[in-house]
Amino acid sequence: MFDFGLWWRRTPVRIVSRLAFAACVLVFAAAACSQEPDAPGEAIATATPVPTAIVTAPPTAPAAVTLPPAAALTTLPSISSLVKRVNPAVASISVESVTRGVFFDFNDEGAGSGVVIRDDGYIVTNYHVVQNADEIAVSLPSGDTYTAKVVGQDLITDLAVIKVDTEDPLPTADLVNSDALNVGDWVVAVGNSLALKGGPTVTLGIVSAKGRTIDTQHGVLYDMIQTDAAINDGNSGGPVVNMDGEVIGISTAIYRQAQGIGFAVSSSVAAPIIESLIEHGRVVRPLIGLSGTDVTPANANRLGLPVNEGIIVTRMSRDGPAAKAGLQVGDVVIKMDGIPTPDMAKFLTRLWTYEVDDVVELEYFTDGAFAVAEVHLAERPPDIP
Repeated sequence: MFDFGLWWRRTPVRIVSRLAFAACVLVFAAAACSQEPDAPGEAIATATPVPTAIVTAPPTAPAAVTLPPAAALTTLPSISSLVKRVNPAVASISVESVTRGVFFDFNDEGAGSGVVIRDDGYIVTNYHVVQNADEIAVSLPSGDTYTAKVVGQDLITDLAVIKVDTEDPLPTADLVNSDALNVGDWVVAVGNSLALKGGPTVTLGIVSAKGRTIDTQHGVLYDMIQTDAAINDGNSGGPVVNMDGEVIGISTAIYRQAQGIGFAVSSSVAAPIIESLIEHGRVVRPLIGLSGTDVTPANANRLGLPVNEGIIVTRMSRDGPAAKAGLQVGDVVIKMDGIPTPDMAKFLTRLWTYEVDDVVELEYFTDGAFAVAEVHLAERPPDIP
């Protein structure tokens, strides 16, 4: 802590000392000027005063300062109209599961969020919200409550679709392409935070980053939107919307060791997953038969690789499509159909845009040379996470 008293005590002593010194100088100067001439007749030169014109500059007007309107400094735009459009489609989800014990059964309860995407009762939420749930209850801000069933779920993207039976059309939210979203754009997260009563909780923030890869207890999630809009326990499965009230992401994860870091599955990733879950009850994905790790400057230097980006193949399915095409462990895949695959996230995101039985061209580095292979994609078994 600063000690301000020391400053205030020392300043008067310095001023008094300097004033005393100046007074002594003036006294000696006055005495020297008043001395008589040493010899008679010695002339004393006297200066004749010369009139001096004093020019006074006209006062200068202060420079004009233009300030923005007061309202611009004190008023932030309201998002209440946006909230009124989105809120009716945001669902509060309560789940109950039974854990079988040797002597007793235990009931576990949880809560999350969802968003109605079709007026005939289809609701998107997170896989981890409804995982192993025996009973699912859905409440809407209108006060209506329903019993829901799982239509399909996908561990890889942590998404699930549930359905409620309703005679009347439900309010919905529009799912739009998130590719046009920019870092710095405003977004709003809506959800059943902490399972508080009184309707959904609304938080405002910006897009902090795009294309994030995060490692969760359920696995690695790719192509995530990072936002500083507060995402709390209970928000999982709720919508993240743009300033037009359109869904551009599904709240999924938070980083507890930091503040203002939450993640959402982008709508561009979610849209085909949701469609597949509704149509097939699961996600039909192509299988390429390899997994890998990202090339980094460190391992590129250690392995003597001529590339700084790509994926190093670390595991192969013995009879998988990639193995049949001639790839092997240790190869470095750098392109898929001419498009760079700088890391595993980009590789998988690109792979999942293809259909089963499609043929893709892989460019890769193997045994000190670059090569090209055509890989015939198979269907990924549903039991592979």
